[in-house]
Amino acid sequence: MGSGKVTSSAPSEFRGKHITVAGLGVSGVPAAKVLHGLGAHVTVVNDGDDERARAQAAELEQLGVTVRLGDGATLPEGTDLIVTAPGWKPDKPLFVAAERAGVPVWGDVELAWRLRRPDSAPWLAVTGTNGKTTTVQMLASILEAAGLRTAAVGNIGVSLLDAVLGEEEYDVLAVELSSYQLHWAPSLRAHSAVVLNLAPDHLDWHGSLQAYAADKGRIYEGNRVACVYNVADKATEDLVREADVEEGCRAVGFTLGTPGPSQLGVVEGILVDRAFVEDRYRSAQELAEVSDVNPPAPHNVANALAAAALARAFGVPATAVRDGLRAFTPDAHRIAHVADVDGVAYVDDSKATNTHAAEASLAAYEPVVWIAGGLAKGATFDELVAGAAKRLRGAVLIGRDRALIREALARHAPEVPVVDLDRTDTGAMLQAVQEARRLARPGDTVLLAPACASMDMFANYNRRGEAFAQAVRELGA
Repeated sequence: MGSGKVTSSAPSEFRGKHITVAGLGVSGVPAAKVLHGLGAHVTVVNDGDDERARAQAAELEQLGVTVRLGDGATLPEGTDLIVTAPGWKPDKPLFVAAERAGVPVWGDVELAWRLRRPDSAPWLAVTGTNGKTTTVQMLASILEAAGLRTAAVGNIGVSLLDAVLGEEEYDVLAVELSSYQLHWAPSLRAHSAVVLNLAPDHLDWHGSLQAYAADKGRIYEGNRVACVYNVADKATEDLVREADVEEGCRAVGFTLGTPGPSQLGVVEGILVDRAFVEDRYRSAQELAEVSDVNPPAPHNVANALAAAALARAFGVPATAVRDGLRAFTPDAHRIAHVADVDGVAYVDDSKATNTHAAEASLAAYEPVVWIAGGLAKGATFDELVAGAAKRLRGAVLIGRDRALIREALARHAPEVPVVDLDRTDTGAMLQAVQEARRLARPGDTVLLAPACASMDMFANYNRRGEAFAQAVRELGA
């Protein structure tokens, strides 16, 4: 156990510095504006040179910011610091040149962390392969139910720079952080944090599962009160063991089973806390009922326990956990019940864009007619299919990489009927839903949990989910 040193930068430290902002995008434009406002000489470099980039460049150039479009590889002369968009890969030539020149690289999260005021709101931080956004939103709902001024910020779409530099004052922030953001945030020190789960994802960016896990694990560095981990996912507990935290910071587990001391868990349909109570060896605090979680699918109950653990680490009363969970409404396309048609439930989990998310989704229903497929992003499906085989009534496959799932089904669930749709036009989803209806029986669930990204057929997972919901409505009509 060590001490997590809190690092911050006085705004005056940026005056006169030559700072390169890498990437326009959601984080680059606010970062460039903030740094320019602090008196830095800002140059923005961007790989793309499209219409949107030119519009953003024109806006920044009017302020006096230099913008170089179509060249994100060359390090501008005299650069003292690079502030990068989180998606830029660490092996880009710009960063290789920066390393050679001894120029530090920060992400927008690191910049926000260093620019926050000394008395500003502590951060309760959430990362993991799946469930981040839902958990952060649940956490914000619980904190609000406790009467605290809070916001869900970070990777969730609300800029951390806006949150720490804006007029509004907060008591505490619920912060979603991706592995990309954590990679570029070396001095971040949260009040308490959780890694919800770890499964292979973004390996093309990080280079290996070990590097991906190490970046996720950065969220625990310097935690003051609690490092929250998933009892069912040993890799998350290992990251806690490796973290250098403040003296007195505790490891707190969450489990869907009966909790031991220093854990939150479930007992006979009740969410209970055996971590933040006076005598955690002999007593437990009831927090909420499983039925207070919307929807009460197992992986979502796990999200609720993680959110509750962070809120309790911040001193929130048990009643606020219950009230916050009851008030929470999940975002669209996350295990959303669309309709019942002829005794069959239709569920949209278009957000299940990787195998780990699809596995959690499939575990929530039985029997299932599974609609799957899209862009595999290098994933393999044997483990997913083998685990779900007993639940499957049938499968309808769509999208570019559907053959990978079809082959896994042939190996591990040869008796499951499979419909392989060789079309990618706008009517494909309607046909998929019609085929699923043909395979389903009353009491079944038709589940869109693609285990793949959507961009081969749809603009994003939202559009895919909307196409599914529209197709189900046409069935009902």
